[in-house]
Amino acid sequence: MKEIKAYIKPFKLDEVMLGLSAIEGLTGMSFNRVEGYGRGRGGEGATPLSGEDIGFVQHVKLELVVREELVERVVATIQQHAHTGLRGDGKIYVLEVVDAVRISTGERGEAAV
Repeated sequence: MKEIKAYIKPFKLDEVMLGLSAIEGLTGMSFNRVEGYGRGRGGEGATPLSGEDIGFVQHVKLELVVREELVERVVATIQQHAHTGLRGDGKIYVLEVVDAVRISTGERGEAAV
């Protein structure tokens, strides 16, 4: 199993969710509205931050846990539907999931997802 975390522009959320809903076997996803900054916050070189200078950017963070065979399709779908061609489209991270437990039944592993 893999966890996929993706940071996308808020106005792309509906498009990405529609794309993901077409993937058979995808068991669900969560999202949060988040703020932060990336490499582009200060142009070239490191700029010390203070108070109101930070200028956080709003993004949506998607979180999915998927079976191994769905990883590439999920990543490609997010990338395709979140792409605007502009700077700051976001990032996708893929992480290893060691285990999962369904609280209501005690199922473990992929069966819990």
